[in-house]
Amino acid sequence: MVIFACFFGALAVLIAAGCLYQSIGAHRDRCRYAGFGRWVTLGDGNERYLVEKGSGGPTVLFESGIAATNLNWRQIQEIVSQFTHTASYDRGGLGWSSPTSSVRTPSNIACELHEMLESAGIKPPYILVGHSFGGLVMRRYALLYPEDVAGAVLVDPMRCEEWPPLDPAKQATLDRGIRLTGIAIPIARCGLARLAVTSLLCRSGRLSGFLAGAAGDGSKHVLSRIKDEVGKMPEEVRPIVAAHWSRPSYYVGMCSHVEAVPDTVREMQDADPILGIPVTLLTPGKSSPLGRQSLDQIGDNVQQIIAAASAHWIHLDEPDLVVDSIREMVVAAAPEAVSVSV
Repeated sequence: MVIFACFFGALAVLIAAGCLYQSIGAHRDRCRYAGFGRWVTLGDGNERYLVEKGSGGPTVLFESGIAATNLNWRQIQEIVSQFTHTASYDRGGLGWSSPTSSVRTPSNIACELHEMLESAGIKPPYILVGHSFGGLVMRRYALLYPEDVAGAVLVDPMRCEEWPPLDPAKQATLDRGIRLTGIAIPIARCGLARLAVTSLLCRSGRLSGFLAGAAGDGSKHVLSRIKDEVGKMPEEVRPIVAAHWSRPSYYVGMCSHVEAVPDTVREMQDADPILGIPVTLLTPGKSSPLGRQSLDQIGDNVQQIIAAASAHWIHLDEPDLVVDSIREMVVAAAPEAVSVSV
C-alpha cells in the first residue's frame, strides 16, 4: 500500500508540474507570438485573431484548411501584400481565436467572417482565397454576400463526394481523428504535447519520434507527413505552429471541425453555383481534375488550373502559382494594382 501511495503521489506531482509547465508556456507563447495581429470582438463576445498586411484594394481574404490557422498563409500573404491589402485570421477555436459553440459548418463560419470584417472595418470588394475546407467556406461566403466579392481562388477545395455521408467508408477516418484529438486534449493539459511538438518542429525530433514509435506505425506515418508539410513553411513560423499545437484548446477546436464534416457535406453537396463572379480552381497534379459538371456546380465562370508539381497543399508546393492566380484576380478587379513575382 505504501508503494502504491508513493507511486500515485509521485504521479500527481508530475501531472501538476506538467500542468504548470503548460500554463507558463502558453502565457509566454501568447506574449511572444501573438503580436503580429489583433483581436476583433464579435457580437457574442467571442474574439477572432486577425492579421492584416499591405494597403490598397481589393482586399484579399485568406481562409485556411480544416485544422489550420493564419500561419498556413504567411508566405503567400507576405508576397500578395506587396500589391494589395490582405487579411488572414484564425477561425473560432483555432490558433489565437477564442472557442465557439456554433457548429463548424461553412455557413456558420462565413457569417462569422462577415461579422468580423464589419467589426474590423475592412471594406469590400474582396478576393476570396480558400484552401481545402476553407474553399467551401469561401464558396458559401460568395453565395451569402455576392455583392462583396470580386473573385475567388479555391486551392484544392474539399470534395464533398469524398466524405460522409456521401462516402460512408470515410466515417472510420473521421472517427479515428475525433478519437485521437480527444486523447490529445488531456495530453496537452499536462504539458506532454508541448514537449512532443517542440521536439518535432524546433529541436532534434528524438522525443517526438520515440513517442510516435511507442504509439505504433500509424503514428509514425502521421508524424512523418506532418513534419514534411510543416517543413515547407517558413522557418520562423514553426515555433508558432508548435505553440498552437501545445494548447488543449487547439485540439478541442480541431475536434469540433472534424465532427462537423458530415454536416458540412450535407450543406454543400447541393449548394447553388456562384453566379457572375470569376473563380479560379487550383487542382493538384496528383489528383483527378474536376469534370465540367462539377465545375458548373461551383460556378458559372470557373477556370481550372492544374498544379502539376503539387499534392494537396498547393500553396506550399507551388506558392508562385497561387500568387499569380491571386494577382490576376486583383488586377482584373483593380487594373491599377501593381504586380510582383515570387
